[in-house]
Amino acid sequence: MEYLRESSENEMIALFLQTEIRSERYRDEIMRVISDLGAHGSIILEPDLDSCEENSLRKKVLARFRGYGEDREIFEGFPADVRWVWANMTVSELEKVKYIDYDYWVELSGGSRLAKDAAARIRNGVEIFGVSNEGFLAGAKAFAGGSTFPPMILVSDHEEIIVLEGHFRLTVYMLEPDSIRDMLKVMIGFASKEKLMKWSLY
Repeated sequence: MEYLRESSENEMIALFLQTEIRSERYRDEIMRVISDLGAHGSIILEPDLDSCEENSLRKKVLARFRGYGEDREIFEGFPADVRWVWANMTVSELEKVKYIDYDYWVELSGGSRLAKDAAARIRNGVEIFGVSNEGFLAGAKAFAGGSTFPPMILVSDHEEIIVLEGHFRLTVYMLEPDSIRDMLKVMIGFASKEKLMKWSLY
């Protein structure tokens, strides 16, 4: 792993929301939360990390949307003090990144929680809970054709690395690993194993 620079909680929140607001699955819900807070979508689409007001609003959005800082949903048990950094990772390093401990991703990977194993099962036509794999295959085709995706957000206890945001993208990358040229830029948060083990999805 190649360290690039320090990041911050504010930048992580902005990246998380920027990525998910572009998803058809989450867009409307996020926009409703923004509206309820009397804010505008630009705080996510064009974030100003130097604005204390915007940073506070984005944190409230992620709290209402995903339970961040409120010890619920995907952030249940998630540590409060995380060191966020930007880094580059090689394909071999990405192959060791685990999915969260969530039924769909555990089953898709055959129990290993590794995206490379999920990719092999997808190629073999294995579908989980009746959910089509067409999205993964279309994403892999687009990636092989030169499309780019936002950086994933990962967390680590300095031993294991787990996806916080970016499960679809990690799966796509493992379907087309040869299309990763050299290294991939990611945001990664570091916390002690003792603290990270309290995360419900660790």
